[in-house]
Amino acid sequence: MKIKNVLVDTVLLVCAIFSAGFGLKGFLLSSHFIDGGVTGISMLMADITKTPLSVLIFIINIPFLILGYRKLGLKFAVKSAAAIAGLSLCLAFVHFPDVTHDKLLTAVFGGVFIGAGIGMAIRGGAVLDGTEIAALLVSKRAQIVRVSDVILILNVVIFVVAVFTLGVESGLYSILTYLSASKMIDFILNGLEQYTGMTVVSTKGEEIRVAITQSLGRGVTVYQGKSGYGKDGHINSPREIIFTVATRLEVPLLKREILKIDPAAFIVQTSVDDTTGGLLKKKSGH
Repeated sequence: MKIKNVLVDTVLLVCAIFSAGFGLKGFLLSSHFIDGGVTGISMLMADITKTPLSVLIFIINIPFLILGYRKLGLKFAVKSAAAIAGLSLCLAFVHFPDVTHDKLLTAVFGGVFIGAGIGMAIRGGAVLDGTEIAALLVSKRAQIVRVSDVILILNVVIFVVAVFTLGVESGLYSILTYLSASKMIDFILNGLEQYTGMTVVSTKGEEIRVAITQSLGRGVTVYQGKSGYGKDGHINSPREIIFTVATRLEVPLLKREILKIDPAAFIVQTSVDDTTGGLLKKKSGH
């Protein structure tokens, strides 16, 4: 099993390197568009100083790799260093054709291939861009600041500099590249089948549980609770709190079945970034 995991991670990292390299050399570099994060900083520096991008990407990521080693361990740091070094070598020695001169296609598909590369690297247990490491550390120290907020602030600064350095048009297309890459990363990490957590509070909890588990083939978790003050005016009356996870396409069907049993049921929906284990697929044979 260990060997299989190593092979899968290696394949993912190799694919990540070539995907990101293709996005950069096949689309962005010839049009002077940039991405966000450390990659964007490296591209800006390469444009200003005329230093090879392959050198800058590795050098600028070094401080983040050191942080990653201190906070996330040696294995993560070694895999990330290997992935970033691989990307640098790919940019230096692998030839990619300049796919298109259309600026819109360049921005969108350059972002798609870079995002796919970053997403596959994360799935392989590494990063191609040290921004996420820095953002995680800053958010932990600030506590009230989320990782996504730190990354957003950093990228706003990068794109403002890009507007003044590369011009307004290139700066705006670069923002489109970043948005395209972000969406692709989400797709690689979360897939099409994004899940929604549903919490149901009802006096008819047992009937709802049976409907979800037997009729719809979903797993549930049942909590015992009491009402504070509800529509029926009863205080401290028992309630069964049911939690289940469903795909976005299944949510309307679940809600319809629940409200058919108890029109007064209180339903809370929350987005779920990732799930492991449990009954996430419908049971067959029902």
